[in-house]
Amino acid sequence: MENQLQPSGGAVVSVQNLVKQYGKFTAVNGVSFEIHAGEIFGLLGPNGAGKSTIIEILEGIRKPTTGAAHVLGYSVTQKSAKIHERIGVQLQSTTFFEDLTSLEILQLFSSFYPNGRNPQEMLREVFLDDKASVFPQKLSGGQRQRLALAAALINDPALLFLDEPTTGLDPQSRHMLWGIIENTRAKGKSVLLTTHFMDEAQKLCDRVAIIDQGKIVALDTPARLIASLNIASSISAEFQCESPESIQLYKLQAIPETVQAKKNGFSINLQTKNTRAAFSGLLEYADEIGAVIENATVQSPTLEDVFLSLTGHALRD
Repeated sequence: MENQLQPSGGAVVSVQNLVKQYGKFTAVNGVSFEIHAGEIFGLLGPNGAGKSTIIEILEGIRKPTTGAAHVLGYSVTQKSAKIHERIGVQLQSTTFFEDLTSLEILQLFSSFYPNGRNPQEMLREVFLDDKASVFPQKLSGGQRQRLALAAALINDPALLFLDEPTTGLDPQSRHMLWGIIENTRAKGKSVLLTTHFMDEAQKLCDRVAIIDQGKIVALDTPARLIASLNIASSISAEFQCESPESIQLYKLQAIPETVQAKKNGFSINLQTKNTRAAFSGLLEYADEIGAVIENATVQSPTLEDVFLSLTGHALRD
């Protein structure tokens, strides 16, 4: 009978007080978190923060100095072979055999597992069914990343590790890969994602952990992390009216839910914590003075703002 320890709440990943030291240097310093079934969990941090070390421990590549980590119920220090059977890993860059076609590559990967998925079906799932006979070096960057994702999913893993999967891709390829990742989650799979794109993490992740200098400094849903900043949204617009003097600053400041108002000629800017109420009030004021609103934009706080606030530097610093 397998020595299988179940994490709390049926979590697919459970990390408790994880520490990894290299001599006097502490790369990971007392990290704890869980990943739930069917969840996309983001691990964000600047270079050197400890992300790669945590992932390598979870994948069974490195051993922790102290603390515990369980993946799919198995201890990473005792049952790494069991873990490898049930996880998939896609790296930022994957090197394939150049003498094998896309289909042959997936056939090879499928043969490594007793219950490997059908390679033809996998090509269709990542929208590469028309590239079955194409060699990987002839594929575009986005197509190679989709082939790598197909290889990572070939064993029908319960947990998928994605290491910056969209780096270097054009917007269309990024969005296509996002769709495949979301479809993977919809099938009940769990995903651990690292990315240098805050918009990617904000769109895809159910929860994110921000790590800096080996410690988790925040862990929550993107929406709650953004709300915790207590930063106002910004509404900018151009008023088309008789003259700038028609736009009275005190009237702008009196618009409901407005924290701060500014005007410069026909341009106005409102800071608000209730975008709907403030924009509605802005429309009413425009009607009152006979103005037409043009070029209206709303800039809301983002995960990037959270990251900068907590770490003091950009993700790639």
